[in-house]
Amino acid sequence: MSQDPHASPDIFWFLPTSGDTRYLGTSDFGRAPTNAYMRQIAVTAEELGYDGLLIPTGSSCLDPWVVASSLVPVTQRIKLLVALRTSLGAPVSSARQAATLDQALGGRLLLNVVPGGDATELEADGIFLAHDERYAYADEFLTIWRRLLAGEAVDFDGKYFKVKQGRNFFPPVQKPHPPLYFGGSSDAAHDLAARQVDAYLTWGEPPAAVAEKFADIRRRAAQQGRQVRLGVRLHVIVRETNEEAWADAERLISKLTDEDIARAQAGYARMDSVGQSRMAALHGGRRDRLEVAPNLWAGVGLVRGGAGTALVGDAATVAERLREYAALGADSFVLSGYPHLEESIRFAELVFPLLGKRAVTTSDQAQTGGAFDIRSIQRSQSAS
Repeated sequence: MSQDPHASPDIFWFLPTSGDTRYLGTSDFGRAPTNAYMRQIAVTAEELGYDGLLIPTGSSCLDPWVVASSLVPVTQRIKLLVALRTSLGAPVSSARQAATLDQALGGRLLLNVVPGGDATELEADGIFLAHDERYAYADEFLTIWRRLLAGEAVDFDGKYFKVKQGRNFFPPVQKPHPPLYFGGSSDAAHDLAARQVDAYLTWGEPPAAVAEKFADIRRRAAQQGRQVRLGVRLHVIVRETNEEAWADAERLISKLTDEDIARAQAGYARMDSVGQSRMAALHGGRRDRLEVAPNLWAGVGLVRGGAGTALVGDAATVAERLREYAALGADSFVLSGYPHLEESIRFAELVFPLLGKRAVTTSDQAQTGGAFDIRSIQRSQSAS
């Protein structure tokens, strides 16, 4: 599936449900992930014109389903990409949850399938499955889940699940089910993507590596008689000049010590995640190897797991780099930046007009009082 690099892509923002910060590696300027702050970011992202919000999962995160439910009364348009951790639930009850939330959102629910992650974290949650087993487990889970939401009465007898006449009596708004997003770098992950999901997201690797991943997903999906949409998960540091952007990238990691980096990298080395290994290999824990492709900076990955790269530069440069990924087939970008509230505004103001999205601030808006104003959002949020 190809994507017109001149078309307007879907731009999602990220909800930092484990907390927010101005500096990696320190809590001196941290913001707790309160419900009020999550709502503020969500309302701001909707007002700015973002297409969706990714709500993550993990032991250090607020529960994504509860967070998503709390956003129902304060959002009207923006889609919610909610983490579905297949290893922590049952497909029948999960299908009911998804249908109920999709109804409450009026058809704005998307699901981000998360079969794996950190094995140590999963063991703390009572899950003891090897890497490839987690994907086999997710495959059975999603087979049942999709059939239930399509309205079938399900009988299933598998290795991990047994269901007799399972039903979902209250269907979702979206047919046959809310779209499934997914990311993973292993063979098992790519096989799952080809069989089960609607959209595949890769973390922000250099374009050549992303092209290889996309080609592999397309090939495996074609073998299943399917097509899968493609996207990229990235951080962004965009400023009015390249010099400002790179200075702020360095500022973000300016409080990190060598011990902080070594400790984080040692933890990632113990994980069985192929994607995490690929992120760590981009920089090897070294501060002098952080620009891993033009304007693609791996500094976030020094101490943060998951997506560890950021596009850094002025608006024109960052927009051009996003178009390069779009030319490879990406039609969706899930973005984030520190702190997430301010960075969502900055990115929308500077880059949206260059990607075919509506301008957040224009001279006409300013003259008519229609320019985006964070203070008005804060006032409306406090009143809700």
